[in-house]
Formats: sequence, C-alpha cells, structure tokens
Amino acid sequence: MMREKKQVLFICTHNSGRSQMAEAFFNRYANGGAKAVSAGTHPADKLNPLAIEVMKESGIDVSRQRPKLLTAEMLDDADVIITMGCGVDNACPAAPIPTIDWGLAGPEGQPIEKVRQIRDEIDSRVKRLVAWMDKESQKV
Repeated sequence: MMREKKQVLFICTHNSGRSQMAEAFFNRYANGGAKAVSAGTHPADKLNPLAIEVMKESGIDVSRQRPKLLTAEMLDDADVIITMGCGVDNACPAAPIPTIDWGLAGPEGQPIEKVRQIRDEIDSRVKRLVAWMDKESQKV
C-alpha cells in the first residue's frame, strides 16, 4: 500500500541530540506535507539536556521525546534517509534507498554555544531539505 506522505528518517548513534533536533524542525516546517522520524543505532536513555534547552530557545519542546532504536521497518518506511555524521553507516542495516550523510558534530560534551551552532546548522539544512522535497513533489 502506498503512503500519501513522504517520510524522512534521521539517524545518529544515540538519537539524543542531532537527529531529534532534525526530526522536530522537519515536522515543524513540513506542516504535515511530509513526516520525519528519528532513531539511533545505540539509543541513549534520554535526550541530551542541552539539546532540549537549545530547541526550547527555538520554540520547540522536545522534552517529551525519547531516543528510539533504529529498526528495519523504519528503513523500509523511509523515502529519504539522512545520517547525522557519527559513523552510523557501518552500524546501520543495509537500506534500499540512498543515504545522505550531513557530517555534523555531535552535541555530547560540547558547551551550549557549540550546541546552538549545531542546532542552527540542522535548522538551515532541514529548511533546504523541506524546500527540495516540496519542489520534487510538484514534479509528479
């Protein structure tokens, strides 16, 4: 059965920072026209507190989000897969669609100023991704 909405899967190792931020930004900017989910190859117990804080500064509350384990079903459901730059390619199951790596530094152990820079870079890239997906969907 074919889905109406395109789905993006953001993957990183712990699913506690970068991929969670990307999921939240994508779902905000896509306005229901597409959906994002995120997962990790070795999920953490909880989100990075600084990731929660910097997302609140952007008006998005991710405090109720929980890290999720990457599953084969998530890979199967994805139309676009983006890894966040933490070497997950070697840990991810083979995906039937191309994977884009954004090569972003992780927020773990970073000062809040650096976490804000990571957030802003994710925000910028997600905006470009949503615009590209909107343009691609109009070609159909």
